[in-house]
Amino acid sequence: MGYAAVMSDREDVLIIGGGVIGVCAAYYLRARGRSVTLIERAGIAAGSSYGNAGLIVPSHAVPLAGPGVIGQALKWLLNPESPFYIKPRLDFDLLRWLWRFWRASNMETMRAGMTTMLDLNQASMTLYEELVTLDDLDFGFENKGILHVFNSEDGLAHGQHEADLLETAGIEVQRLNADEVHEIEPNILPSVIGGVFYPGDAHLIPDRFVHQLAHLVESQGVRIKTGTEVLGFERSGSQVQRVITTRGNFPADQIVLATGAWSPDVGQDLGYRLPIQAAKGYSLTFKRPSASLTLPITLGERKVVLTPMGETLRFGGTLELAGLDLSVNRRRVATVQGAARDYLRHMDDLELVEIWRGLRPLTPDTLPIIGRSERLENLIFATGHGMLGMSLGPITGQLVAQIVTGETPSIDLTPLRAERFE
Repeated sequence: MGYAAVMSDREDVLIIGGGVIGVCAAYYLRARGRSVTLIERAGIAAGSSYGNAGLIVPSHAVPLAGPGVIGQALKWLLNPESPFYIKPRLDFDLLRWLWRFWRASNMETMRAGMTTMLDLNQASMTLYEELVTLDDLDFGFENKGILHVFNSEDGLAHGQHEADLLETAGIEVQRLNADEVHEIEPNILPSVIGGVFYPGDAHLIPDRFVHQLAHLVESQGVRIKTGTEVLGFERSGSQVQRVITTRGNFPADQIVLATGAWSPDVGQDLGYRLPIQAAKGYSLTFKRPSASLTLPITLGERKVVLTPMGETLRFGGTLELAGLDLSVNRRRVATVQGAARDYLRHMDDLELVEIWRGLRPLTPDTLPIIGRSERLENLIFATGHGMLGMSLGPITGQLVAQIVTGETPSIDLTPLRAERFE
Protein backbone atom coordinates (compact mmCIF):
# COMPACT_ATOMS: atom_id res chain seq x y z
CA MET A 1 0.00 0.00 0.00
CA GLY A 2 3.10 2.23 0.24
CA TYR A 3 3.51 5.66 1.76
CA ALA A 4 -0.17 6.53 2.00
CA ALA A 5 -1.20 3.31 3.70
CA VAL A 6 -3.69 3.73 6.51
CA MET A 7 -3.62 1.29 9.43
CA SER A 8 -6.92 -0.55 9.33
CA ASP A 9 -7.73 -0.43 13.06
CA ARG A 10 -8.58 2.94 14.56
CA GLU A 11 -7.38 2.95 18.15
CA ASP A 12 -8.78 4.81 21.12
CA VAL A 13 -5.29 6.20 21.81
CA LEU A 14 -2.10 6.50 19.79
CA ILE A 15 1.04 7.14 21.86
CA ILE A 16 4.07 8.63 20.11
CA GLY A 17 7.24 7.69 21.99
CA GLY A 18 8.59 4.43 23.37
CA GLY A 19 10.48 5.66 26.44
CA VAL A 20 9.40 5.34 30.04
CA ILE A 21 6.70 8.02 29.67
CA GLY A 22 5.03 6.46 26.63
CA VAL A 23 5.21 2.91 27.98
CA CYS A 24 3.79 3.93 31.38
CA ALA A 25 0.96 5.76 29.61
CA ALA A 26 0.21 2.59 27.64
CA TYR A 27 0.10 0.57 30.87
CA TYR A 28 -2.37 2.83 32.69
CA LEU A 29 -4.52 3.33 29.60
CA ARG A 30 -4.76 -0.40 28.98
CA ALA A 31 -5.65 -0.93 32.65
CA ARG A 32 -8.67 1.29 31.97
CA GLY A 33 -9.70 -0.84 29.00
CA ARG A 34 -8.58 1.47 26.21
CA SER A 35 -7.25 0.17 22.91
CA VAL A 36 -3.74 1.53 22.46
CA THR A 37 -1.05 1.64 19.79
CA LEU A 38 2.41 2.92 20.66
CA ILE A 39 4.76 4.02 17.88
CA GLU A 40 8.48 4.70 18.30
CA ARG A 41 11.05 6.02 15.80
CA ALA A 42 13.83 3.72 17.09
CA GLY A 43 13.32 1.01 19.72
CA ILE A 44 11.77 0.73 23.17
CA ALA A 45 13.93 2.57 25.73
CA ALA A 46 16.32 3.60 22.96
CA GLY A 47 16.84 7.12 24.33
CA SER A 48 17.26 8.51 27.83
CA SER A 49 15.21 5.69 29.32
CA TYR A 50 18.15 3.40 28.62
CA GLY A 51 21.29 4.86 30.18
CA ASN A 52 20.10 7.14 32.98
CA ALA A 53 21.04 6.85 36.65
CA GLY A 54 17.87 4.95 37.55
CA LEU A 55 16.85 7.23 40.43
CA ILE A 56 13.35 7.50 41.89
CA VAL A 57 13.70 10.70 43.85
CA PRO A 58 10.97 12.46 45.83
CA SER A 59 13.89 14.51 47.20
CA HIS A 60 14.73 15.91 43.76
CA ALA A 61 11.99 18.50 43.87
CA VAL A 62 13.87 21.80 43.82
CA PRO A 63 13.69 23.15 40.24
CA LEU A 64 16.97 23.78 38.44
CA ALA A 65 15.84 27.37 37.84
CA GLY A 66 16.14 29.20 41.15
CA PRO A 67 17.79 32.12 42.97
CA GLY A 68 21.55 32.20 42.44
CA VAL A 69 21.51 29.64 39.63
CA ILE A 70 22.24 32.20 36.91
CA GLY A 71 25.38 33.41 38.67
CA GLN A 72 26.68 29.87 39.11
CA ALA A 73 25.72 28.97 35.56
CA LEU A 74 27.64 31.93 34.16
CA LYS A 75 30.79 30.60 35.86
CA TRP A 76 30.25 27.20 34.25
CA LEU A 77 28.87 28.12 30.82
CA LEU A 78 32.04 28.19 28.75
CA ASN A 79 33.91 25.50 30.67
CA PRO A 80 33.47 22.27 28.68
CA GLU A 81 34.24 20.21 31.81
CA SER A 82 31.69 21.93 34.08
CA PRO A 83 28.48 20.24 35.30
CA PHE A 84 26.39 22.70 33.23
CA TYR A 85 27.73 23.60 29.79
CA ILE A 86 26.20 25.44 26.84
CA LYS A 87 27.82 24.82 23.49
CA PRO A 88 28.38 28.25 21.88
CA ARG A 89 26.12 28.66 18.83
CA LEU A 90 23.64 31.07 17.27
CA ASP A 91 20.30 29.48 18.05
CA PHE A 92 17.27 31.74 18.60
CA ASP A 93 15.28 28.93 20.25
CA LEU A 94 18.11 28.52 22.77
CA LEU A 95 18.22 32.27 23.42
CA ARG A 96 14.47 32.33 24.03
CA TRP A 97 14.83 29.32 26.35
CA LEU A 98 17.61 31.03 28.33
CA TRP A 99 15.51 34.16 28.69
CA ARG A 100 12.62 32.11 30.08
CA PHE A 101 15.03 30.23 32.36
CA TRP A 102 16.23 33.58 33.73
CA ARG A 103 12.62 34.70 34.25
CA ALA A 104 11.91 31.50 36.23
CA SER A 105 15.00 31.85 38.46
CA ASN A 106 13.32 33.53 41.41
CA MET A 107 12.18 32.33 44.82
CA GLU A 108 8.43 32.59 44.17
CA THR A 109 8.55 30.56 40.95
CA MET A 110 10.97 28.06 42.49
CA ARG A 111 8.76 27.42 45.54
CA ALA A 112 5.66 26.96 43.39
CA GLY A 113 7.54 24.57 41.13
CA MET A 114 8.87 22.65 44.13
CA THR A 115 5.34 22.05 45.42
CA THR A 116 4.30 20.63 42.05
CA MET A 117 7.42 18.46 41.76
CA LEU A 118 6.93 17.08 45.28
CA ASP A 119 3.37 16.09 44.44
CA LEU A 120 4.47 14.39 41.21
CA ASN A 121 7.47 12.59 42.72
CA GLN A 122 5.68 11.31 45.79
CA ALA A 123 2.73 10.06 43.73
CA SER A 124 5.11 8.31 41.35
CA MET A 125 6.94 6.61 44.22
CA THR A 126 3.61 5.19 45.43
CA LEU A 127 2.91 3.84 41.95
CA TYR A 128 6.37 2.26 41.71
CA GLU A 129 5.72 0.50 45.00
CA GLU A 130 2.57 -0.94 43.43
CA LEU A 131 4.33 -1.93 40.19
CA VAL A 132 7.11 -3.77 42.00
CA THR A 133 4.51 -6.19 43.43
CA LEU A 134 3.46 -7.40 39.96
CA ASP A 135 4.63 -10.95 39.24
CA ASP A 136 5.68 -10.09 35.69
CA LEU A 137 8.07 -7.30 36.69
CA ASP A 138 11.52 -7.55 38.30
CA PHE A 139 13.54 -4.43 37.61
CA GLY A 140 15.99 -4.15 40.49
CA PHE A 141 13.90 -1.72 42.53
CA GLU A 142 15.50 -0.94 45.90
CA ASN A 143 14.28 1.46 48.60
CA LYS A 144 17.64 2.29 50.16
CA GLY A 145 17.63 6.07 49.96
CA ILE A 146 20.27 8.32 48.39
CA LEU A 147 23.36 9.78 50.04
CA HIS A 148 24.70 13.19 48.96
CA VAL A 149 28.33 13.77 50.00
CA PHE A 150 30.44 16.93 49.98
CA ASN A 151 34.15 17.69 50.27
CA SER A 152 33.95 21.49 50.67
CA GLU A 153 32.30 23.83 53.15
CA ASP A 154 30.52 25.71 50.35
CA GLY A 155 29.21 22.49 48.82
CA LEU A 156 27.96 21.19 52.15
CA ALA A 157 26.28 24.51 52.95
CA HIS A 158 24.47 24.42 49.59
CA GLY A 159 23.39 20.82 50.17
CA GLN A 160 22.09 21.63 53.64
CA HIS A 161 20.23 24.69 52.38
CA GLU A 162 18.42 22.52 49.83
CA ALA A 163 17.72 19.99 52.59
CA ASP A 164 16.14 22.78 54.68
CA LEU A 165 13.79 23.64 51.80
CA LEU A 166 12.79 20.02 51.28
CA GLU A 167 12.38 19.28 54.99
CA THR A 168 10.04 22.25 55.32
CA ALA A 169 7.99 20.72 52.49
CA GLY A 170 7.76 17.35 54.25
CA ILE A 171 10.69 15.34 52.86
CA GLU A 172 12.57 13.25 55.44
CA VAL A 173 16.17 14.43 55.73
CA GLN A 174 19.18 13.26 57.74
CA ARG A 175 22.15 15.65 58.03
CA LEU A 176 25.40 13.77 58.54
CA ASN A 177 28.86 14.66 59.77
CA ALA A 178 31.97 13.01 58.33
CA ASP A 179 31.90 10.05 60.75
CA GLU A 180 28.22 9.37 60.06
CA VAL A 181 28.84 9.45 56.28
CA HIS A 182 31.62 6.89 56.70
CA GLU A 183 29.33 4.63 58.74
CA ILE A 184 26.88 4.49 55.83
CA GLU A 185 29.56 4.11 53.15
CA PRO A 186 33.02 2.90 54.29
CA ASN A 187 34.56 3.60 50.85
CA ILE A 188 34.20 7.36 51.33
CA LEU A 189 37.54 9.21 51.45
CA PRO A 190 38.58 11.27 54.50
CA SER A 191 38.30 14.41 52.35
CA VAL A 192 34.49 14.18 52.57
CA ILE A 193 33.39 16.48 55.39
CA GLY A 194 29.68 15.69 55.58
CA GLY A 195 26.55 14.75 53.75
CA VAL A 196 22.78 14.66 53.50
CA PHE A 197 20.81 11.41 53.38
CA TYR A 198 17.32 11.10 51.90
CA PRO A 199 15.92 7.76 53.13
CA GLY A 200 12.71 8.05 51.09
CA ASP A 201 14.43 7.75 47.69
CA ALA A 202 14.96 4.59 45.64
CA HIS A 203 16.66 3.28 42.51
CA LEU A 204 16.14 0.69 39.79
CA ILE A 205 17.60 -0.64 36.52
CA PRO A 206 15.93 1.72 34.04
CA ASP A 207 16.04 -0.12 30.72
CA ARG A 208 14.96 -3.35 32.42
CA PHE A 209 11.90 -1.59 33.84
CA VAL A 210 10.83 -0.07 30.53
CA HIS A 211 11.40 -3.24 28.50
CA GLN A 212 9.56 -5.43 31.00
CA LEU A 213 6.62 -3.05 31.23
CA ALA A 214 6.49 -2.84 27.43
CA HIS A 215 6.43 -6.63 27.20
CA LEU A 216 3.63 -6.71 29.78
CA VAL A 217 1.41 -4.19 27.98
CA GLU A 218 2.02 -5.94 24.67
CA SER A 219 0.81 -9.19 26.22
CA GLN A 220 -2.30 -7.29 27.32
CA GLY A 221 -3.12 -6.17 23.78
CA VAL A 222 -1.21 -2.94 23.25
CA ARG A 223 0.24 -2.74 19.73
CA ILE A 224 3.88 -1.57 19.73
CA LYS A 225 5.38 -0.42 16.43
CA THR A 226 9.09 0.37 16.56
CA GLY A 227 11.11 1.79 13.67
CA THR A 228 8.13 4.05 12.96
CA GLU A 229 9.07 7.70 12.54
CA VAL A 230 6.52 10.50 12.57
CA LEU A 231 6.58 12.63 9.40
CA GLY A 232 3.57 14.85 10.09
CA PHE A 233 -0.11 15.04 10.95
CA GLU A 234 -3.44 15.36 9.18
CA ARG A 235 -5.70 17.83 10.96
CA SER A 236 -9.31 18.86 10.58
CA GLY A 237 -10.41 21.87 12.59
CA SER A 238 -9.47 21.31 16.22
CA GLN A 239 -8.83 17.58 15.73
CA VAL A 240 -5.79 15.55 14.73
CA GLN A 241 -7.22 12.98 12.32
CA ARG A 242 -4.19 10.77 11.80
CA VAL A 243 -0.44 10.58 12.28
CA ILE A 244 1.66 10.20 9.11
CA THR A 245 4.69 7.94 9.62
CA THR A 246 7.33 6.02 7.71
CA ARG A 247 5.23 2.88 8.27
CA GLY A 248 1.87 4.22 7.16
CA ASN A 249 -0.79 6.52 8.60
CA PHE A 250 -2.27 5.90 12.05
CA PRO A 251 -5.78 7.14 12.89
CA ALA A 252 -6.75 7.44 16.55
CA ASP A 253 -9.35 9.19 18.67
CA GLN A 254 -6.69 10.65 20.97
CA ILE A 255 -2.97 11.32 20.46
CA VAL A 256 -0.34 11.35 23.23
CA LEU A 257 2.90 13.20 22.49
CA ALA A 258 5.65 11.57 24.58
CA THR A 259 8.63 12.26 22.33
CA GLY A 260 11.11 13.69 24.84
CA ALA A 261 13.88 15.87 23.43
CA TRP A 262 12.39 15.57 19.92
CA SER A 263 9.07 17.11 21.03
CA PRO A 264 9.80 20.59 19.56
CA ASP A 265 10.30 19.10 16.10
CA VAL A 266 7.20 16.92 16.34
CA GLY A 267 5.09 19.66 17.95
CA GLN A 268 6.00 22.23 15.31
CA ASP A 269 3.80 20.50 12.74
CA LEU A 270 0.93 20.82 15.21
CA GLY A 271 1.38 24.56 15.58
CA TYR A 272 3.25 24.40 18.90
CA ARG A 273 6.65 25.95 19.62
CA LEU A 274 7.54 23.89 22.68
CA PRO A 275 10.41 25.50 24.65
CA ILE A 276 12.33 22.30 25.26
CA GLN A 277 16.10 22.07 25.02
CA ALA A 278 17.90 18.77 24.55
CA ALA A 279 20.04 18.44 27.69
CA LYS A 280 22.78 15.94 26.93
CA GLY A 281 23.92 13.72 29.75
CA TYR A 282 26.47 10.92 29.99
CA SER A 283 26.71 7.67 31.89
CA LEU A 284 29.50 5.17 32.26
CA THR A 285 28.63 1.64 33.27
CA PHE A 286 31.27 -0.60 34.86
CA LYS A 287 31.34 -4.13 36.15
CA ARG A 288 30.52 -3.84 39.82
CA PRO A 289 33.70 -4.13 41.92
CA SER A 290 33.80 -6.33 45.02
CA ALA A 291 34.13 -3.25 47.27
CA SER A 292 31.14 -1.56 45.67
CA LEU A 293 28.51 0.85 46.88
CA THR A 294 25.30 -0.51 48.35
CA LEU A 295 23.15 2.57 47.60
CA PRO A 296 23.27 5.53 45.20
CA ILE A 297 25.66 8.36 46.08
CA THR A 298 25.62 11.87 44.66
CA LEU A 299 28.98 13.65 44.56
CA GLY A 300 27.71 17.07 45.59
CA GLU A 301 30.15 19.54 44.08
CA ARG A 302 30.63 17.55 40.88
CA LYS A 303 26.93 16.81 40.21
CA VAL A 304 27.73 13.16 39.45
CA VAL A 305 25.71 10.23 40.78
CA LEU A 306 26.89 6.63 41.25
CA THR A 307 24.19 3.96 41.22
CA PRO A 308 24.67 0.23 41.88
CA MET A 309 22.59 -1.75 39.35
CA GLY A 310 22.74 -5.50 39.76
CA GLU A 311 26.11 -6.67 38.44
CA THR A 312 27.11 -3.17 37.37
CA LEU A 313 27.92 0.25 38.78
CA ARG A 314 26.78 3.29 36.80
CA PHE A 315 28.24 6.81 36.88
CA GLY A 316 25.92 9.51 35.54
CA GLY A 317 26.21 13.25 35.18
CA THR A 318 26.59 16.52 33.28
CA LEU A 319 24.05 18.77 31.63
CA GLU A 320 25.06 20.03 28.20
CA LEU A 321 22.84 22.21 26.02
CA ALA A 322 24.17 21.42 22.55
CA GLY A 323 21.02 20.85 20.49
CA LEU A 324 20.11 17.46 19.07
CA ASP A 325 23.77 16.47 19.17
CA LEU A 326 24.56 12.90 20.18
CA SER A 327 28.32 13.12 19.66
CA VAL A 328 30.50 11.98 22.56
CA ASN A 329 32.60 14.67 24.22
CA ARG A 330 35.49 12.65 25.62
CA ARG A 331 36.54 15.43 28.00
CA ARG A 332 33.13 15.36 29.65
CA VAL A 333 33.21 11.57 29.85
CA ALA A 334 36.59 11.76 31.56
CA THR A 335 35.24 14.38 33.96
CA VAL A 336 32.36 12.11 35.01
CA GLN A 337 34.70 9.18 35.60
CA GLY A 338 37.34 11.22 37.36
CA ALA A 339 34.89 12.82 39.80
CA ALA A 340 34.51 9.61 41.78
CA ARG A 341 38.21 9.53 42.67
CA ASP A 342 37.80 12.74 44.68
CA TYR A 343 35.25 11.13 46.99
CA LEU A 344 35.65 7.34 47.03
CA ARG A 345 38.23 4.58 47.31
CA HIS A 346 38.50 1.72 44.80
CA MET A 347 37.50 3.87 41.82
CA ASP A 348 40.60 3.05 39.75
CA ASP A 349 40.93 0.17 37.28
CA LEU A 350 37.19 -0.39 36.93
CA GLU A 351 36.19 -2.59 33.98
CA LEU A 352 34.17 -0.53 31.53
CA VAL A 353 30.98 -2.02 30.11
CA GLU A 354 29.56 0.95 28.20
CA ILE A 355 29.80 4.69 27.61
CA TRP A 356 26.37 6.17 26.91
CA ARG A 357 24.93 9.59 26.16
CA GLY A 358 21.35 10.70 25.87
CA LEU A 359 19.22 13.80 25.43
CA ARG A 360 16.87 14.82 28.24
CA PRO A 361 13.94 17.19 27.42
CA LEU A 362 14.43 20.28 29.60
CA THR A 363 11.91 23.11 29.92
CA PRO A 364 12.90 26.62 31.13
CA ASP A 365 11.11 26.24 34.48
CA THR A 366 12.24 22.56 34.67
CA LEU A 367 8.65 21.37 35.14
CA PRO A 368 7.27 18.81 32.69
CA ILE A 369 4.54 19.53 30.15
CA ILE A 370 1.53 17.33 30.93
CA GLY A 371 -2.04 17.96 29.88
CA ARG A 372 -4.53 18.30 27.07
CA SER A 373 -3.82 20.84 24.35
CA GLU A 374 -5.99 23.94 24.55
CA ARG A 375 -6.06 24.21 20.74
CA LEU A 376 -6.26 20.61 19.54
CA GLU A 377 -8.87 18.85 21.61
CA ASN A 378 -7.60 15.29 21.07
CA LEU A 379 -3.89 16.01 21.65
CA ILE A 380 -2.29 15.29 25.04
CA PHE A 381 1.23 16.33 26.01
CA ALA A 382 3.49 14.16 28.18
CA THR A 383 7.00 15.51 27.74
CA GLY A 384 9.64 17.89 29.12
CA HIS A 385 10.62 15.84 32.17
CA GLY A 386 14.28 16.86 32.09
CA MET A 387 16.42 14.60 34.29
CA LEU A 388 13.35 13.12 36.04
CA GLY A 389 11.68 11.08 33.31
CA MET A 390 12.36 7.79 35.04
CA SER A 391 11.26 9.12 38.42
CA LEU A 392 8.04 10.59 37.02
CA GLY A 393 7.14 7.87 34.50
CA PRO A 394 4.31 6.14 36.39
CA ILE A 395 2.55 9.28 37.60
CA THR A 396 2.74 10.80 34.13
CA GLY A 397 1.28 7.64 32.65
CA GLN A 398 -1.52 7.64 35.18
CA LEU A 399 -2.29 11.32 34.57
CA VAL A 400 -2.45 10.71 30.81
CA ALA A 401 -4.91 7.88 31.39
CA GLN A 402 -7.04 10.08 33.65
CA ILE A 403 -7.12 12.83 31.02
CA VAL A 404 -8.12 10.41 28.26
CA THR A 405 -10.90 8.82 30.30
CA GLY A 406 -12.28 12.11 31.61
CA GLU A 407 -11.37 11.44 35.23
CA THR A 408 -10.37 14.33 37.47
CA PRO A 409 -6.55 14.29 37.44
CA SER A 410 -5.05 13.25 40.77
CA ILE A 411 -2.67 16.23 40.57
CA ASP A 412 -3.45 19.80 39.52
CA LEU A 413 -2.19 20.12 35.94
CA THR A 414 -2.49 23.91 35.71
CA PRO A 415 1.25 24.53 36.33
CA LEU A 416 2.11 21.91 33.68
CA ARG A 417 0.11 23.31 30.73
CA ALA A 418 1.97 23.61 27.44
CA GLU A 419 0.37 27.03 26.98
CA ARG A 420 2.04 28.46 30.12
CA PHE A 421 4.97 29.51 27.92
CA GLU A 422 2.84 31.57 25.50
